[in-house]
Amino acid sequence: MKSDTEVRHDGVKALMQVLGMVDAERFIALINRERFDYTEWRKRQWLDETVPSLAEQARKLSRQHV
Repeated sequence: MKSDTEVRHDGVKALMQVLGMVDAERFIALINRERFDYTEWRKRQWLDETVPSLAEQARKLSRQHV
């Protein structure tokens, strides 16, 4: 299991690889400003969805990216 410091380091590194240095900094600033509870969001994210409806959405996205 990684330490908190390692996870933080890897997360910032991943953000910088995808977003670039400036937008990674902006993302971190935005997250720090907002009162956003990721864990709570994840718990509620799919409440109105069923497995079949999510599977259909996945199929549609897959067809779009072929």
